[in-house]
This record gives sequence, structure tokens and C-alpha cells, in this order.
Amino acid sequence: QVQLVESGGGLVQPGGSLRLSCAASEFTFDRYAIGWFRQAPGKEREGLACINRNDNTPYYADSVKGRFTISRVNVKNTVFLEMNSLKAEDTAGYYCARVRWQNSCTTYGFRPSGYEYWGQGTPVSVSS
Repeated sequence: QVQLVESGGGLVQPGGSLRLSCAASEFTFDRYAIGWFRQAPGKEREGLACINRNDNTPYYADSVKGRFTISRVNVKNTVFLEMNSLKAEDTAGYYCARVRWQNSCTTYGFRPSGYEYWGQGTPVSVSS
């Protein structure tokens, strides 16, 4: 069974940083693009970043561009999300997801329907 497991969330003060990890298993990791999303209570899922499967090209939503960095280490079957200059508005559950087979990050433009498997999420709370 395909698995994506997020970790690294926690409580951080505004302006702080966190590094999230998405550990994948039970699929050929390097053949898939992987994205990061978040969802705050009462809000829809919001795409944040995506990294392609071969060239490792990153893509970012405007809300996080310049603050967040996505990367992957295929030998570790892991995608990372480095989050800097965190704001209270960043408080949410953070999820990684696998882009549908043979598609790149740009196919769906951060639309959740373009991602077929999701992790359980890791919570991030930004407050003073």
C-alpha cells in the first residue's frame, strides 16, 4: 500500500522556521512528483509547493514563495519542506501528496484532485 508519512511539525513563534519531512514507501518514489499542501480548520486544502520527479524543479504557491523551500532526496524516499519566516496564518495541518502517474507538478497547478495519495498530516502552529 502506498504510504506517505509527514513529520517535523510543531509549535513555533512567528518568524521562526520548521523543516517538514515526507517519507514515502511502497512505490517507486523517484518516478513521481510530490507536493505539499496545508489545511487550516474551516478552510480548503491549499497547495504550497511541488517538486518534479526527474529534474527536481520546484514550484511554489504565491503564499509561500520566497519563504518555503521544497527538496527531495530520492535515495531516502523523502521530500522536505523548509519553512522560514513563519506567520500565524501558516498555522495548519501540513500534508504531502503524490502527483498522478506520468504527470508533473505543472499539470494540475496545485489542484488537490491532481494528487492521488495523501499522508496523514503533521500539525504546524505558529503563535507567540
